[in-house]
Amino acid sequence: MRVNVLQHAVNEGPGVIAAWCHEHQHTMTVYHPAEFGRLPALEDTDMLVILGGPMSPNDDFDWLAAERDLIREAIARNIPVLGVCLGAQQIAKACGYLVSAAPVKEVGWAPVRRVSTLIPGLPATAEVLHWHQDMFTVPDEAELLYQGERVANQAFVFKHHPVVGFQFHFEPLADNLREIVVNDAAYDKDSVLQQTPAEILAHGIPAENPQTMLTILDYLATWSK
Repeated sequence: MRVNVLQHAVNEGPGVIAAWCHEHQHTMTVYHPAEFGRLPALEDTDMLVILGGPMSPNDDFDWLAAERDLIREAIARNIPVLGVCLGAQQIAKACGYLVSAAPVKEVGWAPVRRVSTLIPGLPATAEVLHWHQDMFTVPDEAELLYQGERVANQAFVFKHHPVVGFQFHFEPLADNLREIVVNDAAYDKDSVLQQTPAEILAHGIPAENPQTMLTILDYLATWSK
């Protein structure tokens, strides 16, 4: 399988997604559209992954608009699409739905609750890494997958297409968490979760989170051509 990853921040890499690709001997190619302006061709894509980043889908960048064109076409072709944070917001906006400021800024660890059973094997609750102040509108084509206490719309899954979006992060491994926090520690200012960078690091990655990410990737892979 050819997995093409769109990475938007140097400190927010694929983490568990890369490990999954290596385990299954999939070919993973990472694109950096914000830096180089290049995107994969869908003819060379069996799964599309859109990672997080500091920008908003509402920013006026040509490459963001081009990404949304790619996402729309991937969905139309039933190519599996996974969006994380900015990536989930890009999916929603590509499908014509609003991305706006969340009621609160969330940076750090907080629980989410599963509200859909479309993906078998996911935990009923999870303690996940939040790093956002915007949120997506859940598309009509999708179901809310995970819900949060402070920001309700935390994850969605499409009902008839292989598309999943997460506002939070299941993908980091321990080194990824350290890279995110060390380089972007100032972002925790004004977070409703009131966790210091040291506390976020000390929390560590819950043991079940990487397995949950693997379950989601396996689900999407079952749709691949």
